[in-house]
Amino acid sequence: MSEDVEIIVSKGDNSEIEPIFRGVVVGRPTLCAYDETIEKRDIDINRAISLVEEELRDKFESGGNSGNGEIFLAQRELLKSITPERGFKSLDEFKDRINIEISKIEDSSLSSKVMDFKDLEQRVLSRLGINRVLHVPDRKSILIADDILPQDVERIESSNIKGVVLTRGSLTSHSSILLRSLTIPSIILNRDIDIEEKISDEIILDSIRCKLILSPTEEEILEAREMEDRLNLEDRESFQSRFEIAKTQFGKKIKVLANVTDLESAKRAKDFGADGIGLLRTEFMFKEKRPTLDEQTNMYRDILELFDDVTIRTLDIGGDKSLPYISIPEEDNPFLGLRGIRFSLYEKRLFEEQLLAIFKAHSGRHVKIMFPMVSQIDEFTQARDIAKGVADRNNIDISNIEFGVMVEVPSLILAIKIFDKEVDFYSVGTNDLTQYLFAVDRTHDILKINPLSPILISTLRIIRDTAKRPVSICGEIAGVDEAIETLINIGYDRLSVSAKLIPNIKSKIRSM
Repeated sequence: MSEDVEIIVSKGDNSEIEPIFRGVVVGRPTLCAYDETIEKRDIDINRAISLVEEELRDKFESGGNSGNGEIFLAQRELLKSITPERGFKSLDEFKDRINIEISKIEDSSLSSKVMDFKDLEQRVLSRLGINRVLHVPDRKSILIADDILPQDVERIESSNIKGVVLTRGSLTSHSSILLRSLTIPSIILNRDIDIEEKISDEIILDSIRCKLILSPTEEEILEAREMEDRLNLEDRESFQSRFEIAKTQFGKKIKVLANVTDLESAKRAKDFGADGIGLLRTEFMFKEKRPTLDEQTNMYRDILELFDDVTIRTLDIGGDKSLPYISIPEEDNPFLGLRGIRFSLYEKRLFEEQLLAIFKAHSGRHVKIMFPMVSQIDEFTQARDIAKGVADRNNIDISNIEFGVMVEVPSLILAIKIFDKEVDFYSVGTNDLTQYLFAVDRTHDILKINPLSPILISTLRIIRDTAKRPVSICGEIAGVDEAIETLINIGYDRLSVSAKLIPNIKSKIRSM
């Protein structure tokens, strides 16, 4: 081990290091390893794939432990996309296809999906009795790995692994999103390190100050343990006060809402102290089959009964999301094609059914409906006119329903003054906005965008300063610890995040 990696510090000394989730952990260094077992199972490759598809569907519908169920939906769609219509002839053919897909994207803008393909391969192999699971140590540890699979993160959550150090990866990879959502202290080093020799029995991961100490002194260990205990106490206190209003020291009230996918994740958000739902993704209900009007209505009604403040996003289909019963014309670049509101205006009957279900479920409650991927005013007015037409034909009073847009496409920002005359509210989806603003895939392993990029912050400031209607944020940046104060100072008073982050975010706001 070379001296220059004994202590690694970021921000001031090494801007390459990126914190995934902030915290302090003292633990035994553990290199990533897997336990392998083989058991005979009377099952063929295509049945194994079907079982994995069912598993991922169940995880998606339940929201997963992290509340990020859409990750498993994306994986399921990835698996379906590489499976031939008549299935695979053998396990070897399946593994060859996985290797081909990985080789296509290893050095491309889609390279972050390599770990998803490996994850899918292992899930299928496990169904065949070829098990390979992350080794979990019997004492408190810090895992050090090149990168990890999404299923590894699920195993880490309830294990003795209390911190994670990745030598490469992306802040927007599925594994990173899960680590952050499950509040596991973790960082990305973006460099290789040799820790085989001269490493202490205990090391320090301080992802608050972006510091990894491989050979700490007794004094450093004592200081880190005190900070770790203090943070754990703060976490417990934050959780106990999770239902209280989040108000800054200057008396500014901030609503901390949750991003949810279904009824179970909405219930989880309620338990974690969410002030409401800032983003209800509705795709989960449509993935397997076309839901009936009653099925949709009942689901929306159950969720609306949990909160007084609910924002429902209409179907965001297109890009990498499709429906098995709707044929979308093949596109060279689906992320710039029939996606979001464009898809809904193309498939109007499905859109009208969804709107009617929401209207029937709202029962006079105040509800917000927002349309995704709106790029020009005509798209919004056409969608709103369709909604009003649905209400009129069914004699439903929708005077308590507001209509707004997701701010994801840069062209909308240039037309905010026009939109102000028509919309009731805005919700900034910073994930896609960042992607389209910089023309960089947000999961790209090589081309990285600083989540606090002055350009992005300036854009968010322009949106907030220009818009005369209420504006909230429901993208990943709302859950980034160092971004919260900046967003509030700009003027944002509605932040929507993963449910498990809510207690700590509320506590941070109270200390500002």
